[in-house]
This record gives sequence, C-alpha cells and structure tokens, in this order.
Amino acid sequence: MAGIIVGIVALPLAIAFGIASGVSPEKGIITAIVAGFAISAFGGSRVQIGGPTGAFIIIIYGIIQQYGLEGLAIATVLAGIFLILLGVFRLGTIIRYIPYPIVIGFTSGIALTIFTTQIKDLFGLTIDGAVPADFISKWGVYFENFSSIDLPTTIVGILSVAIIALTPMVSKKIPGSLIAIIIMTIVGVILTNFFGIHVDTIGDRFQINPNVPEATVPALTWVSIKGLISPALTIAILGAIESLLSATVADGIIGHRHNSNQELIGQGIANILSPIFGGIPATGAIARTMTNINNGGKTPVAGIIHAIVLLLIYFFLMPLAAYIPMACLAGVLVMVSYNMSGWRTIRQMMKNPKSDITVLWLTFFLTVIFDLTIAIEVGIILACFLCMRRMAETTQVSVLTEEIDPTENTEFANLSMDHLHIPEGVEVYEIDGPYFFGVANKFEDIMNRMKDKPKVRIIRMRKVPFVDSTGIHNLTNLIEQSHRNGITIILSGVNDRVRAVLEKNGFNGLVGVNNICDNITDALVVAKHHLKRKKNKK
Repeated sequence: MAGIIVGIVALPLAIAFGIASGVSPEKGIITAIVAGFAISAFGGSRVQIGGPTGAFIIIIYGIIQQYGLEGLAIATVLAGIFLILLGVFRLGTIIRYIPYPIVIGFTSGIALTIFTTQIKDLFGLTIDGAVPADFISKWGVYFENFSSIDLPTTIVGILSVAIIALTPMVSKKIPGSLIAIIIMTIVGVILTNFFGIHVDTIGDRFQINPNVPEATVPALTWVSIKGLISPALTIAILGAIESLLSATVADGIIGHRHNSNQELIGQGIANILSPIFGGIPATGAIARTMTNINNGGKTPVAGIIHAIVLLLIYFFLMPLAAYIPMACLAGVLVMVSYNMSGWRTIRQMMKNPKSDITVLWLTFFLTVIFDLTIAIEVGIILACFLCMRRMAETTQVSVLTEEIDPTENTEFANLSMDHLHIPEGVEVYEIDGPYFFGVANKFEDIMNRMKDKPKVRIIRMRKVPFVDSTGIHNLTNLIEQSHRNGITIILSGVNDRVRAVLEKNGFNGLVGVNNICDNITDALVVAKHHLKRKKNKK
C-alpha cells in the first residue's frame, strides 16, 4: 500500500520538476520510474524513495541552456560514474563532512531561485521574448510586465498554493499537491468549456508522448567529458548530499542504519540509467521517503512498487496531464520552494558563530546570483579556511621557566605529585593542539620574543595530536637554528603517531634518540645532564 501511495504522491512532483527543469513532463515521470526503481533496488537504505527533486532544477536548467539535452545526458552519466566510484572506494562518510551552513545556504538559495522561476506562470504574466536566466534581470522583467497579470491564472495559482498548504490540516496521508492538481484541472476544464476563460495548460506548451522511450547511450567523447566535468561533479555532490541526508533522516525514524557507500552506488546506477531512457538527474527525496515511512513502508519493495505505479500511470493516464494548468504546477513548486527554504533553520543558525553565518549567507547569495557550482566550491573553500583559523586559535603555545605542576594533565599518573623544578638555563615550551601550517609560525614568534637564550629547550608535545608537513618543516628549522646558537633541543611526551611521522623525517638523527623522551620528568633529567656537560666544557 505504501508503494501505491508514494507513486501517486510522486506523480505531480515528477511532472512539475520535469517542466521546471526545462524538459517535457514525461521525462520527469520517466526519471521517477527508472531512477526510483534503481535507487530502491540497488541503494543502501530500506525506505529511500528516489526521483527528480527540486534541488536539481536550477542545475539541470542551466546545463540545458549551455550544453543542450545531449550535454545534460552526458553530465548525468558522468555524475553516476562519480557516485559509483565514491561508493566503491568507501568515501560515503566524506560527504557528511561538508559543513552544515553550506548545505543550508545552497538549499535555501535553490529554494529562492525555484520560487523566482515560477512567478511568470503563477500570475500568468505576458512577457515578450524569453525570460532572462539570471536572478536580478529576471525580477526586473517581472516588475516591468506585472501590469500584464492574468486574473484567472492568478486565482488558479493562489488557490493551488492554499490547497497544498491547508491539506495537511485535514489529512497528512493525502498529498496536497495531488488534490490541488485534480481540483484545479477540473476547474480549468470548466472555465474553458463553459465560460470561455482559458488558463494555460501543459498541453498548450508540450506535446505529451506516452510511448516507451528508446534506450540511447550518450556519446561520451573526451571533448564532451572535459567540458562537462564541472557540472557533472556538481550533480554528483548535490545528489550524494541529498540522498545521504534523506537516508539519515529515515534512519532516525525506522531505527535501521543505512549503508552510505551502497546508497551512493545505487544513486550512481540510477543516474546512469535515467538519461539512457531520456530521464534527468535523480536523488533521494526526503518528502517522498517520509511519505513511504508514514504509510508503512519498511523494505525496498515499496520503492519498486512506487516505480511500477508510475509506469502504469505513464502508459494509461499520461494524456490527461495535458489538461493540468501551468499555474497549478507553479503553485506546487512555490510550496516546494517554501519547504526547501529552511527559514526556521536559518533563524536558529543566526545564533551561531559569525564564521558559520558568513559561510551560510555567502553560499546563499552565490547560489542565487551566480550558480550552485560556484556556491559549493567557494563555500567549501571558505569553510576550510575558517576551520583552519579556528584550529589555529585553539592551539596554544606556552613558556615555562620556573616549575611545572605535574597534577595538570601529566603524561603518567604515577609521576611524583611534587612540583617539578625547571633548572636555570632551561625553557619548557608546551604546544597544546595540532601543530600544522596554521600555527607553525606561532611557536617561532614566541621563541623569538624571549630575551635570554637558554642552554636547553624542552618542547613538550604531549597535547599534539598530529603534525603536518609545514609543522615538520618549521620544527626542523627551529631545531637547526637552535643548534647553531648552541641550544640543545629535547622533545617530550610525543605520542606514537606523531613520533612515527618525526622518525620518518629524520628527527632521530636531527635531535638525537636520547633527546626524545616519553615524559617531562625524563626530559628534565636529560636537560640537567646537558647543562652539566656544557658546564664541564667551560
């Protein structure tokens, strides 16, 4: 039963997403059938329902405008290959590391962009020529032509939005979008046949072909692949994020953990098969997945049945889609954009650190003003820089010249509880945090600010979880400079992972094996030995 209900729910969304993406309505349904079947059959979630989604609308439309339908097919197949490779190499968990502000930023940006694309159909505006593709110019054209608003079309559009919004108050199992389409289609037919008032329909703009599409493999040439790598990666990344997010939400409800790598493989297979049969990119859909769960779906069989139901509708009822008003589909997409906007989440995130807010709004505006590819790339780069800045701020370097309190996070619990005295001529530098390129110079600056030059420097590294190439290079220079100044370097409390990295880079010979100590007590003993040796030389 769950599969039948989900199939009915998916019908209006598949048609709306197909048209909004710049393809014919049947391509949206074909995508829901082919990709929906593949995602349920080969994916890693028991209840995931796949198909075309609102998140892909802007990407697909842009690719078609620039590369045509053939380019879209190639980009989708490439995206499918990338997704399969992510799954095969077990990189499914990496997608989870994409910062949440970026996900919210581009999702909200997509929502606003979808809403913007539906203004013309929602109000029945008469616009000479094509509507501009970019956001600002599009709104400029809308304002210039808003006097051409068509009242019957506007009423159909607004009533559609109202029906979709109010239906959950009556029944949460019956999809508001389906009810809106049925009612508004009947209203449109009555207005046309009995009152002579015509509202634009799907049939006015598209010739619906319910025949079985021929399987055609896109021609993959090096020239086409090279030009479509970037949009294909965008489709793959967005598809992975959407599908894994949907599967994770479903896990929390059904109490069963999905296999993220298998899910990516299933998504990849779906996106390879979909364009072969004339479809568009697809991914896991949260709304349809939740509908599946709420109606008792517990296994992939429900998703397969949903695809079969859509197939039957495609063969026997598709011609009726010609009577659906375009304003009604615009209303469906307006509600989709509202649900995608995440305005409540954004309001909550405004209480977060400024760096998160910056990433969120930058990603949002780049998505709206430019495109999703740029938004994701810039957002991730900015988030990485801000993350490194935070890590650099958390790494502290302190200098001890008199005594050490062994009760404060000592390396070994069995050390003496008496304070450890630091001999004259010895300085202890403690690094607390990762020693990477973001903080490598901080250590050097502190050393240079010290007025008196010690005879021995102990670098206490018990709280250093890792060290990178820049940290190793910086530490090597500090040791060599100290040696030139006659200062002995002792390393203390180095953990096994960091010690292995240092050994590979020749630190046993550079510092001396005896000068790499397990704890601060041993390091102070070695330091006293060096002080005594240097005193005897004098």
